[in-house]
Amino acid sequence: MDTHGQYARPLSDQEFDQFRDLLRRYCAHELDQWESLRTETPYGPVYVLLTRSLPPGTAPEAYRRF
Repeated sequence: MDTHGQYARPLSDQEFDQFRDLLRRYCAHELDQWESLRTETPYGPVYVLLTRSLPPGTAPEAYRRF
């Protein structure tokens, strides 16, 4: 894991806007039913689940819009 290069600092506002736009595009054109992703960070692994369905028993209001 590159803890001294580009991954060692938070996203700039411009980078976050690009991330958000690319994620929206991915969800609109690439995501079928779900996608499970894992990445390593300096603090341990992070697990990401993208899904087109709301988990049972979860209110839509529990999610932050972006």
